Amino acid sequence: MVLPATQPAPLTPQRERQFIVLLSLAAFGSAASIRVVDAQLPALAAHFGVGLAAMAHAVTLFSVAYGLMQLGYGPLGDRYGKWRIIEATTFLSALTAAACALAPTYTSLIIARLLAGATCAAVIPLSMAWIGDAVPYERRQPVLARFLTGQILGMAGGQWLGGVAADMGLWQLPFAVLAVWFVVAGWLLWRCRTEAALASPARATAGRLGQQIREVLRWPWARVVLAVVFTEGVTLFGVLAFFPTHLHLTHGLSLSSAGAIVTLYAAGGLLFAVLSSRLVRRLGEPGLARGGGVLLSLGMLVFALSPVWWTAPAACTVTGLGFYMMHNTLQTNATQMAPPARGVAMSLFAGCFFLGHTVGVTLAAQAVERWGSALSIAACAPLLLALAFVFARLKVAYAARA
Repeated sequence: MVLPATQPAPLTPQRERQFIVLLSLAAFGSAASIRVVDAQLPALAAHFGVGLAAMAHAVTLFSVAYGLMQLGYGPLGDRYGKWRIIEATTFLSALTAAACALAPTYTSLIIARLLAGATCAAVIPLSMAWIGDAVPYERRQPVLARFLTGQILGMAGGQWLGGVAADMGLWQLPFAVLAVWFVVAGWLLWRCRTEAALASPARATAGRLGQQIREVLRWPWARVVLAVVFTEGVTLFGVLAFFPTHLHLTHGLSLSSAGAIVTLYAAGGLLFAVLSSRLVRRLGEPGLARGGGVLLSLGMLVFALSPVWWTAPAACTVTGLGFYMMHNTLQTNATQMAPPARGVAMSLFAGCFFLGHTVGVTLAAQAVERWGSALSIAACAPLLLALAFVFARLKVAYAARA
């Protein structure tokens, strides 16, 4: 049960923009941590003397911790203030990134990645929940798109830096860079904690975690959004972890070159961030989901099946644009699917997405070893197209009932 909350204090447009930038800086580090191992998988597997599927645990265990910790961070954010929890976990993420950099063995690296997933888990979902509290719904989707700039660049930067470091034989370097980044981001968040907390005040809650989760799940639309984002995590982010590996093994590109090409996925996301206001007005939420599904599936098919490597940059850009058109629509709906318990709702959303990510990477690792990367990636494209159209249809029906 959620008790009445203090009303948020309105922000000036300038302060709102400044706070979004600070949250984006923290989100950059969190997102880079998610993707920093992807381009390093073959090199790390060789360095530690394990198979590709075993090394993929550095991705899957991060995602498991990231997903499971949402169950704690959502209630903590609602009770003690979202900004305070974001700030604290940003500093903790500096410690876990440093632990990854200093890991001497495969086992210690896997444990450090597990802890990193646990500390990074709060930043992005609670940032979106903070935006949900501080920004009215009619302006929220473009604001979320601007916030996502940090997440998009983080995913690209993590993937690129991981590939460069792997080719240089300096796999520890990206983790050391992330540790410094988190320290700086945490300090900037700390400086603004008082005013930012007033824009998204703590909300007193009653009842246990299970009761709070049931409070969210009693909303039918919340169940739809959570099911769709879990499926999206399985079908896209499982194979996305193997995009650099596909370019490396299929086309003979170096890991740094492969990682650099896959970062163009983020260029599509940035294109969406720039065009988001115009696209939202023109297409509406159902149109964004449908259009995103078409572009996403088309980009993945070209990336997987093209006989030449030089189509991959455009394919990655189109895939990124399609994904962010669809995923940003899901995120916007998630911020409003259970307003009285927004922190718990956003944490459930992120938890479902990253648990889907975990399941997807586990399945994709087995599929790539058995059937190859091209078939594994291509097989997910029609599934994502169908998912986008189903969600758009359900959104239209939900809007008609509301």
